[in-house]
Amino acid sequence: MPKDNHRRIQMDDQVCPRCKTTKYRNPSLKLMVNSCGHALCESCVDLLFLKGSGSCPECNIPLKRSNFRIQLFEDSGVEKEVEIRKRVLRDYNKKEDDFATLREYNDYLEEIETIIYNLVNNQNVQEMNRKIDQYKKDNRDIILKNKIKIGKEELELEELLEEEKHVDELRKRELIKEEQELKKKKIKEKEALIDELMFSNADAKHILSTFAQNSLAAKEDENKPQLPKASQFSTGIKFSRHNTGYAPIPRMEEAPPYVYTPLKLTIEGPSLPLWSDLESGFIDNTRAETLDQRAGGFTAKYACMRALQDSLDGLFLTPNRPDNAT
Repeated sequence: MPKDNHRRIQMDDQVCPRCKTTKYRNPSLKLMVNSCGHALCESCVDLLFLKGSGSCPECNIPLKRSNFRIQLFEDSGVEKEVEIRKRVLRDYNKKEDDFATLREYNDYLEEIETIIYNLVNNQNVQEMNRKIDQYKKDNRDIILKNKIKIGKEELELEELLEEEKHVDELRKRELIKEEQELKKKKIKEKEALIDELMFSNADAKHILSTFAQNSLAAKEDENKPQLPKASQFSTGIKFSRHNTGYAPIPRMEEAPPYVYTPLKLTIEGPSLPLWSDLESGFIDNTRAETLDQRAGGFTAKYACMRALQDSLDGLFLTPNRPDNAT
């Protein structure tokens, strides 16, 4: 399939169900979704929800214009599940520390997934909403406590990010300042060299060699100020400033090269047939391998030999005794 046709098919998949406008015909098309998960283009949303509220053209659920957002995923079902998951987890915000046993915590997580699944697939929606409301009433204090805790953690993370951003800004300013000072120093050195060549009676080659030696010595003796290094990651984990790299890999004693030893099967019963003997009737009752299995290196002979090994394992060969002979 040509590349342009494939691109057109992908754009035709992004279509407004009401006005039938596609991304291919209108490159600036923006699909928007609400809590019901059905997509509408921005123009249809402005037209249908001119008064601020209305109903979905597909499921007739009452919606608000302010709750519409730009669709991030191509699949509207994924978009709906993400939104429902955010709404449910906003209240079901207990942690493992809030439960006495791990089993209770796992049951709690399973209950959350059941609620999300039913809401996404429009099953027992009213019952699930009532269950969420009842849970909010019964666990109001815990929900509020966890919301405050999460808010504090997010605030601390934002403060760390702001501090890290501020340090980066200072480092950038210092680098710019050093570059400007270096440029000014080079300009002054060039001006001094030109003045020396113009007004000095010394040999020009001697002046140039002296200037080159002085510049090289200045670079070697120059001690550049060390920039402040970061002492912690964005998550707040501190690390040493003297850490210059990864820990050295411990050297292991050289081991002798690996030598493959064939597996020896101890079978007390009849001896196994050879691989070359499988074609003489044994493999006729074995299902043939598929092309994918053959590509991975598997053949029906392996299954046939394994079945023969399992059938003969545990059998004992008892020779006929003279007193039992008939």
